[in-house]
Amino acid sequence: MKASDLFVKCLEAAGVDTIFGIPGEENADVMMSLLDSPIEFVICRHEQAAAFMADMYGRMTGKPGVCLATLGPGATNLTTGIGQADMDCSPVVGIIGQAGTYRLHKESHQNMDAITMFKPMTKWAATVMAPGNIPEIVHKAFKVAVSEKPGATVIELPEDVAKMDVDLEPIRGKAEIEKTGVDANRVGAALELIAASRFPVMLVGLGCVRARAKQEAEAFVDQSGIYSACTFMGKGIIPIKNPHSFATVGLGARDIALEAFEKADLVITAGYDMVEWHPDRWNIGGPKKIIHIDTQPAEVDQKYNIDVEIIGDIKNAFAALTAGLTDAHTARTESYNDTMIQIRRTMKAELAEHNEDDGFPIKPQRILSDVRKIMRDEDILISDVGAHKMWVARQYPAHEPGTCIISNGFCSMAGSVPGAMAAKRVFPEKNVVALCGDGGFMMNVQDMITAVRYGMPITVLLWVDNQYGLIKWKQEAAFGKHSHTELVNPDFVKLADAFGWQALEVQTADELIPAMERAFGEKSKPTLVIVPVDYGENMKLTERLGKIIAQ
Repeated sequence: MKASDLFVKCLEAAGVDTIFGIPGEENADVMMSLLDSPIEFVICRHEQAAAFMADMYGRMTGKPGVCLATLGPGATNLTTGIGQADMDCSPVVGIIGQAGTYRLHKESHQNMDAITMFKPMTKWAATVMAPGNIPEIVHKAFKVAVSEKPGATVIELPEDVAKMDVDLEPIRGKAEIEKTGVDANRVGAALELIAASRFPVMLVGLGCVRARAKQEAEAFVDQSGIYSACTFMGKGIIPIKNPHSFATVGLGARDIALEAFEKADLVITAGYDMVEWHPDRWNIGGPKKIIHIDTQPAEVDQKYNIDVEIIGDIKNAFAALTAGLTDAHTARTESYNDTMIQIRRTMKAELAEHNEDDGFPIKPQRILSDVRKIMRDEDILISDVGAHKMWVARQYPAHEPGTCIISNGFCSMAGSVPGAMAAKRVFPEKNVVALCGDGGFMMNVQDMITAVRYGMPITVLLWVDNQYGLIKWKQEAAFGKHSHTELVNPDFVKLADAFGWQALEVQTADELIPAMERAFGEKSKPTLVIVPVDYGENMKLTERLGKIIAQ
């Protein structure tokens, strides 16, 4: 068969059902081979959007999302989404075209060393230099992408290699994450530290979401009595309704739950990556013992000096720890319980403030309170990056893991709208909301038409402040003034109408819930809900966090 036919058959053998991308001249043979494949090709309007869609597909399903672009500028346009997938530990396989091998050694049209460019932002990247290598390269790309910790891989297929004849079959068998046991001696050592601790606290990260470890993590918290907080990307593992939950931590300021970490003599981290919340933010106060529970050994850092590492399947680790709990591990002092209860009480009161405020533009707290009221536990909110991300992380409770998606690794703007499209394809029965600011929204606006073309009735909740709001916030916090953050925006209603979207412009605080309900009721096309936001709350929060004392 032709090499491109074999390439596509290898994708099918790997379990690929969807590819997000843009065709080009140098990947034309692959596109022709896809005509005879059950794999659906979703045509995007920018390669960055295709990569973001593959990223979200990987997050939602646990199997690699696939994106495709041509060489040169097509490949460079993939990099932001590929980089985000890799740093946020989403399994993604990127496929790029390349010039014929006969001209790779010299200056030629659109020829660049794309693989070298991708290597710093992927787990593995390789060029198919001979058709006989296709089965091994494709199988390895998927195996590496999905293995812990997941991330991005890239395959480059030169156009002349794609045309060659080959007589091979795909390597069968889909790549799967191996569930491993944990070292009983390390579990025992961790239990000794827990028994000796007077003031323990737990920090839950993204790895627990990937491991689907909510039940095991909550059982450990409930039976041990240890209070726990989730990172931005770990939201939903220990939800706020759990009496031992400190909700979400990671704001770049002294938030309420930080007092618990300051007082702690033991911190248990579970599925935690440093990109989520660096240890120099929480390893403060007195000396602490640290237990690291994860699929991989801990990163080396002066502020992350590990006493016990439990390496293996996170669900198994929690189950082993819970099974080993005795009265010596669960006894908590009156001082511990009183302090933690007071911190939690202060936190909940703070989070409820302004939930009923009827001012306009609408305060972030009121917007997120209203959105939470009408979102079911299983519905999905995907936050873009900007000032709103900080409010989503802090104010929007996630009751289930994987229902509030925040990129806090690579942290790229513009990923929420294409990400919501991919999430809606995976879970068509759920309400899927992309929450973004006017800055990030305009960075991927062209793929609004993709949502219409493929029948993805997502809801985009657009916060409008005519600023790069997060940059303004940080500038004002650091310098007392801001510079070059103002935006000039289009008429968003007319823009949405031009793309075939429903547009709803909120003009009072009380109009938000009806607008969201109307958006959820629209099953034939996507909806843009336009909400002017009061970002005067940003600096008020900064000033308040500097003063918060929980007792």
